[in-house]
Amino acid sequence: MTLEVNGTEVSLDNEGFLLYPEEWDMQVANALATRERIDMSDDHWTVVYFVRGYFEERQTVPEARHALKALREKLGKEKASRKFLYSLFPYGYGQQACKIAGMRKPLKLMLDI
Repeated sequence: MTLEVNGTEVSLDNEGFLLYPEEWDMQVANALATRERIDMSDDHWTVVYFVRGYFEERQTVPEARHALKALREKLGKEKASRKFLYSLFPYGYGQQACKIAGMRKPLKLMLDI
């Protein structure tokens, strides 16, 4: 399956995750978010950039608990909750946040809390 973004096709698996994370950019993220029916806000981007940074540094997708810690540091204690994370990504951190961040589908979705 492919997704066309600004005249370029990016490869997706059968669940809509990027096959090649290096094809990710902001336009791809916005297109993936649109497919997920998510309007990206600054809070969404905070999570997406955290996931990408964590992956670049450690070559692994961060579990949700690490995302919550990052939210606490960047957005404050009141936004560092599972409820808030699900308000951003209703179908789950692993299923939507990681997808929009351009990650391959995690082998195990122990990412969600």
